[in-house]
Amino acid sequence: MGMIKISGKIAQLGWFCGSSITTTVTGSTFIPACKTTVELKNTRFLFPRTQVLYRCCRAMSKTNGTLSSPSLVAVRENISLTDKERQIFDRLLQVLRHFNLETQLRVAGGWVRDKLLGKECYDIDIALDNMLGREFCEKVNDYLKFAGEETQGVGVIQSNPDQSKHLETARMRLFDVWIDFVNLRSEDYTENSRIPTMEFGSAEQDAYRRDLTINSLFYNINTCSVEDFTGRGLDDLKSGKIVTPLPPKETFLDDPLRVLRAIRFCARFEFEMVEELKVAAADNDVKSAIADKISRERIGHEIDLMVSGNQPVKAIACTSNLGLFWIIFTLPPNFEPPISEELDRICVSYMDGAWRLMHAIGCCTFSDEQRRLYLYAALFLPLRKTVYGDDKKRIVSSVNYIFKNSLKLKGSDADNVIRLHNAVEKFSSLIPFMVSNEGMQPAEVDWKSDMIDVPVSLKLRILLGLLLRDVKDFWRAALMLSILLNKGSSVESVVDNVGLFKKVEEEILKLSLEKVWEVKPLVNGRDIMKVLEVKNGGPVVSEWQQKVIEWQLAYPSGNVQECIDWMMRLKHPTT
Repeated sequence: MGMIKISGKIAQLGWFCGSSITTTVTGSTFIPACKTTVELKNTRFLFPRTQVLYRCCRAMSKTNGTLSSPSLVAVRENISLTDKERQIFDRLLQVLRHFNLETQLRVAGGWVRDKLLGKECYDIDIALDNMLGREFCEKVNDYLKFAGEETQGVGVIQSNPDQSKHLETARMRLFDVWIDFVNLRSEDYTENSRIPTMEFGSAEQDAYRRDLTINSLFYNINTCSVEDFTGRGLDDLKSGKIVTPLPPKETFLDDPLRVLRAIRFCARFEFEMVEELKVAAADNDVKSAIADKISRERIGHEIDLMVSGNQPVKAIACTSNLGLFWIIFTLPPNFEPPISEELDRICVSYMDGAWRLMHAIGCCTFSDEQRRLYLYAALFLPLRKTVYGDDKKRIVSSVNYIFKNSLKLKGSDADNVIRLHNAVEKFSSLIPFMVSNEGMQPAEVDWKSDMIDVPVSLKLRILLGLLLRDVKDFWRAALMLSILLNKGSSVESVVDNVGLFKKVEEEILKLSLEKVWEVKPLVNGRDIMKVLEVKNGGPVVSEWQQKVIEWQLAYPSGNVQECIDWMMRLKHPTT
């Protein structure tokens, strides 16, 4: 029982900022064997951390009881400032000294986490304990005037609860870096609202109201030290765990967006989501709160960060595993045909296959935007034929609904993904002719039955050219998706899929079509009107513009006169 007393005394004195101490008592005739866990909730050191105390801690960690999990993640002991950061922080301290302010300046959240992980971060948010951000920015400018330096403009972003902006934030540039200033705060949520009552709070209250323990750390500029007021932030960072400062269900019901943030950070850092958090995220009350209390803009922003991140498949797979997929990617009413119960997992498997194929091929030429839309197109590939009737009684792709209504992303995102899906179908019809060893040529293809009359040997170049002119720089993405659709996305098929991609790519390059969308028409609309002897444009001219493009694709070395001669023969065929 002595060990239990020691553990309890340590917790009572508040020496440690730990999460718990677990001690084991060996059983006897009268006392059964048991384990006792002592929660360490006091977040301040009431006594100095002496070497004796440190050795005591180390000795206990080597017994059956442990203070924390073994370190799995490389976390720095101290934060190393860049020259620019040192300049900024020194200037802020000069302001404090000049005005005899007792304000504590703390860098909050992601900057602290990333610096401890050895990553550079340029997003500096400073929390103030006794004044508003704009008030402090005014002090900074007063100091700059005193020092004979140029003052800086201050931007104030007003609170906007409807957009989840609960506090006023002030922004100003210091040494060419934008800095955000905000006061520490506490939050109190009502049962039926996602908008909390905000008040000035202590650093400890501010830490506990944050989404995750790894995001609750502060760097105190005044003392040059890292502060862990939840008592878990550093340990969870070192052990690679995603944990909420308060009980997860309570945290998620207060602001359900925290579920998606937990998933995003879990994927981004490849950390482990603790079981209690998983259970809370999959809870029906939390699911209802995600659907009812969060704006679709906020959901779309988080999903976009996941898809654009370093582990998009892991993030989206997590939403599926937690039963959140269709809550996030809501489908329109009255869609058809019906979908299978496993469709969410099928969607994730296509995204996974697309991710692996992209890396196996080494598509380093993809821009961030191309990569992002390629992954969205892969995720929604199984939904490409799912449609619904809109308010104007038009038949619309459900993918369009997901982008515009479920995620509130740009309309151009929906257009580009649907264009990719259409290109996938077209590529699928052409690939057999492109890789055939028997020199097969497509006489007619379903999606282009009104092609100009040219020798069969030239039709493949026309069809490919039209496809690439439509999809432009996304043609490699469309090709990869088409291969996945036809050959499967399993791990075993990656090598075969890479080989097929290379064959088709080589054929496109051999036909000199890789930048075909940049080719200008030899004959413009005005010249077409002269040849046709018509005074007004319209559908007829548009139809002939398409024919001119097809002729150029069939005869890439043809000139303007040859094209006009062909048009004349087509207009006045000899009898």
